[in-house]
Amino acid sequence: MKHTILTGAAAVLMLTSSCSTVPLSGRSRISFVNESEMQTAAAQSYSTLLKSPETKILNNADAQRVKIIGQKIATAVTQYMNANGYASQIQGFKWEFNLIDSKEVNAWCMPGGKVAVYSGILPVTKDDAGLATVMGHEIAHAIAQHSSERASKAAVAEGVGGLLGAATGNKSAITQNVISQVYGIGAQGFYLLPNSRTQELEADHLGLIFMSMAGYNPSNAVSFWQRMAAVSSGSQKPPEFLSTHPADATRIAQIQKDLPEAMKYFKSTSGKPVK
Repeated sequence: MKHTILTGAAAVLMLTSSCSTVPLSGRSRISFVNESEMQTAAAQSYSTLLKSPETKILNNADAQRVKIIGQKIATAVTQYMNANGYASQIQGFKWEFNLIDSKEVNAWCMPGGKVAVYSGILPVTKDDAGLATVMGHEIAHAIAQHSSERASKAAVAEGVGGLLGAATGNKSAITQNVISQVYGIGAQGFYLLPNSRTQELEADHLGLIFMSMAGYNPSNAVSFWQRMAAVSSGSQKPPEFLSTHPADATRIAQIQKDLPEAMKYFKSTSGKPVK
């Protein structure tokens, strides 16, 4: 029991003492997980995936588009981070972009800039701006260090759960079980899942700015997410408060609110800012 209390207390202490700021959004986040170790693990996982006999890496025109658009966004983001005092937050990034043959409608970016786009999402992205929307969003997750934050949040939730278990150790087994279940539901519904939804909307926000910096009109993001909503409309979704992602209408409405800010970073193909 003493070990459990110490573990819980340590988690709470780390929650209050390990905060940093997300670039552009300004949101305060906790992160006591070593980002360098996250990047190393991500690079190993990425390499393993690419070498797997089940993974087919495409090398066609679409794959070249993925690499070109990804590199444009990465270059713009790197220049911004270096110029605005955030260079340390992308230290160790080694960007890599691959298109994987899969029917899955998905894309992701690991810590350290390891990006994968699945070919199944290309009919939804339709054009370069749609693809930049997806890649900007996924790259934003890595820039904001969302993986480290989620790991930190999970550790805190586990630690607080340990404290609660120690505090109720003298209760009956039935009481302890009920309290444990209620805490589990509460931690998911009011702590972990809202944090995940916050990260998704934050990635949308930063992604709009990143695609703008790279020369892609962020207003195209609205139509992309509308197409994504149509694709997923046939599937059953949990209520928004029990989901890791915001509802489609919530996401699209927030993107529309974020567009004026993102447009400030956008330059047309002529190189002149759009007014």
